[in-house]
Amino acid sequence: FNRRDFYKVSLILSTGQLYYANRSILIDRPALMLSSPLIPYSWEPDTVQQEGWFCIFFEKFIPPIDFKNFILDSPYSGQGEHLFFVDVDRQSIITGIFKNMMTEIKSDYPLKYEVLRNYLYILIHEALKLSPPQNYTKPLGAPQRTTALFFELLERQFPVSNHHIILKLKTARDYADALSVNQDYLNQILKTNTGKTTTQHITLRIIKEAYRLLQNQDWSINEIAFALGFEEPSYLSNFFRKNTNVTPSSVRKSAL
Repeated sequence: FNRRDFYKVSLILSTGQLYYANRSILIDRPALMLSSPLIPYSWEPDTVQQEGWFCIFFEKFIPPIDFKNFILDSPYSGQGEHLFFVDVDRQSIITGIFKNMMTEIKSDYPLKYEVLRNYLYILIHEALKLSPPQNYTKPLGAPQRTTALFFELLERQFPVSNHHIILKLKTARDYADALSVNQDYLNQILKTNTGKTTTQHITLRIIKEAYRLLQNQDWSINEIAFALGFEEPSYLSNFFRKNTNVTPSSVRKSAL
């Protein structure tokens, strides 16, 4: 697996299943999550459209003394809990912090990154105030671990950032081979644990990424098709129409 070399603060407002370490957590209400290179995780959303806020930063963004005395003593250390459910009032406070960060990043203030760093510290303090969701965690057996590894591997391929590089893993067999398991076994445990087959999960993730690229990138549909592993643009159109009842062209037009 490729390693995520960044730190991330996320306010998750959608529902889904979070897999990390040896645990699985059902996210059925707003949650604040701190993730780092020390904490591998994967996220399986219930829907293609997701809501929430996130902030990504690298170690060099934090002064060394703060990193040692604050970050490494926080949930980012990899010890203890790093996901916290929030109530309506706390959600409003955290959302306000993210909105302030969005405003600040667009400003011309010379010291705006100092301000952003302080907002980041406040977000981490908000996490430290909250109680971990201990009652929502459960140990994972071998099938659940394989499920978690599948989603980790799936998410490693996204987001697509270069249309000259195609997806390495495109089929259920590709993922089974990468995980060194039988394709039927992988399909069976995913169906049991998630209600969807391997191919269905791959399809949903590719559709989600296709929507993002069509709505936010100026790449041609041909380039998007190639980047997502389709040999011909018509294959992407057929795939899209079959699974969403719309065409890539109509999605792009709706975003203009």
